[in-house]
Amino acid sequence: MAEAKKEKSNKPKKIDSKVYEKELFKLQLELVKLQEWIKHEGLKVVVIFEGRDAAGKGGVIKRINQHLNPRICRVVALPAPTEREQTQWYFQRYVPHLPAAGEMVLFDRSWYNRAGVEKVMGFCTDEEHQEFLRSCPEFERMLVRSGIVLIKYWFSVSDEEQERRFQSRLEEPHKRWKLSPMDLESRSRWLEYSKAKDEMFAHTDIKQAPWYVVNSDIKKHARLNCIAHLLSMIAYEDLTPEPIALPHRAEDKGYVRPPITDQTFVPEIYP
Repeated sequence: MAEAKKEKSNKPKKIDSKVYEKELFKLQLELVKLQEWIKHEGLKVVVIFEGRDAAGKGGVIKRINQHLNPRICRVVALPAPTEREQTQWYFQRYVPHLPAAGEMVLFDRSWYNRAGVEKVMGFCTDEEHQEFLRSCPEFERMLVRSGIVLIKYWFSVSDEEQERRFQSRLEEPHKRWKLSPMDLESRSRWLEYSKAKDEMFAHTDIKQAPWYVVNSDIKKHARLNCIAHLLSMIAYEDLTPEPIALPHRAEDKGYVRPPITDQTFVPEIYP
C-alpha cells in the first residue's frame, strides 16, 4: 500500500484547468503574432508531428491553428497513397504541400510514415525502408538550404496511457472514428514500433533538423510545452496593428428589404 502511494505521488500533478486555459490563450495570442511575422517576413515554416497512435498530436495541432488564418497556417494530413502515388519518388506526394513564402504548414504525420507504420506493417520493402533512411536526411538538408524552417516533434506516450486512451475511444461514440484497424494492430506491435522509432532517430536526428521529443502522457502539459517550444524556435516581433476605428455605415436612402417570405430560413429547433 505504501509503495503504491509513493508511486502515485511521483506522478506529476496535472495543471489546474483554469490555469491551463489562461496559459493556452496567452500562447495562442503569441501564435497570432508569430503568424503575422511569418507573413511579413515571407518565412516558410514546416512543422512535423509524429509519434505513437493516441499520443495527442491532433490535440496540439488543433490548439495551434485554432485562431490562425488558414491561408497562412494550414494542416496537411494525407490519406494512404493512391496506386499512382505508389509508383512516384517517395517524397513526391509531399512536395506540393510545402509552404510558399509567408506560410506555415503543419504535417499531421508526414514522410516519416515509411520509417514507422510502413516499416512495421510491411507496407514497404526492406530496400525501400533502407533507402528512406539514407535519403531522408539529405532531403531535409535540402529543404533547410532552400530557406524552409523545419521543426520536427515526436510525441512520446507510455504504454499504460496509450491503452487508457484506446479504451476511452471505445467507450465514447464521438471518438470511435479515431480508432482505425491500424491503431488496433499497433497495440500488438508496441516493441516493433519502438525499434523502428529508434532506428529512425539514429538516421534522421540531424543537426540541421533535430527531433524534439514531447512527453505527452498528460495532454494539457504536452500542448502547452509544445506550443511554447514552437514559439521559441522562431525569433518574431509583435506586429499587432493599432486599434481600428470602424467607419460609419451609409445612410438608408430608400432601401426596401425584400419580403422575408421570399427567403428560406433554417428551422429554429433551438430557442
